[in-house]
Amino acid sequence: MTSKTIANGILRAIGIITGILLLFYFLYVIRSVLAYLAIAAVIALVGRPIVFFLRERLKLPNVLAVVIAMVFMIGLIASIFSLFVPLISEQSKNLSLLNIDGLQRSINSLYKEIIDYIGVSPNIVGNAINDSHIEQNILEGLNLNFIPNFLNSFLEVLSTLSIGLFSVLFISFFFLKDSKLFQNGLLIFVPNTKEKGTVNSINKINSLLSRYFVGLLLQIFILFVIYTIVLAVVGIENAIVIAFLCALFNVIPYIGPIIGGVLMILLTMTSNLGMDFSTVILPKAGYVLIGLTIGQLVDNFFSQPFIFSNSVKSHPLEIFLVIIIAGLLFGVVGMIIAVPGYTAIKVILKEFLADNKIVRSITKNL
Repeated sequence: MTSKTIANGILRAIGIITGILLLFYFLYVIRSVLAYLAIAAVIALVGRPIVFFLRERLKLPNVLAVVIAMVFMIGLIASIFSLFVPLISEQSKNLSLLNIDGLQRSINSLYKEIIDYIGVSPNIVGNAINDSHIEQNILEGLNLNFIPNFLNSFLEVLSTLSIGLFSVLFISFFFLKDSKLFQNGLLIFVPNTKEKGTVNSINKINSLLSRYFVGLLLQIFILFVIYTIVLAVVGIENAIVIAFLCALFNVIPYIGPIIGGVLMILLTMTSNLGMDFSTVILPKAGYVLIGLTIGQLVDNFFSQPFIFSNSVKSHPLEIFLVIIIAGLLFGVVGMIIAVPGYTAIKVILKEFLADNKIVRSITKNL
């Protein structure tokens, strides 16, 4: 090996690394455009069954079916936003979701109510805690910002979407109008020998993810209805907003329902501070806990099997491991995108590596 060959190899490696870095920088610069494309793709997947129904069952022209589907989804989203965003903004102090200091004070008061109710001496509970210490922040050192983080991120997304709303709707319209638009763009970078397998993979992924996202919306809606009924019957203020927020946490697998449940119980108890603990606060919290349990039973035995088993064709244990690994690697965002991402990977592996024993094992239900 001559020095010239070594030098050319080094230059080639430097060129490849530089190209990769420039590509990542370019993707970082256009990250908002990529976000618009991703959101538009999800909207198109959700609207796909509507367009198919209008076009195949009602025999409407493709463009008219797309327009009706878009109008329906825009109207639905606008109704949700107009209902919840003002209420969340106006009632943020009452809900103590955006005011951490207020939430901590409410929990401190609730703690004192519980101590008084069970008749335990504050000195026994804290070994050195007295009434003056209870009035202090007993949750000092505990970061409660995890509670509003999800909500604040959600509102930030809404704000960002309002800026690029036209872009998202424009892209969604053409994704729905021409279902092969994304496919044709992707095929530009695929060798001719791999085009057929790529097309089959895209069609399969579209079908599975369309059912997954529709099922996810149905899951959130079912929980929202159950939670709203329970909170309204119990007589909790802002029942609709609290129910929506707690149901929305369900998009985070496994951890989300726990956070939503704790939030619902906490808001139920703190919203009734000043009333008698034994006859008002505790019974209401118990009723809400029963309703929360019913909602989770319905979700675990009906909604989730419908979404995971029937839509993405994966075993619950398989999904659990994938979500945990994605959460460890990429945090909450990884947990949210774990199922659709894993589904897409499985479809691609089955199409191009069907003879592999491991691939056959994990894709036998696809």
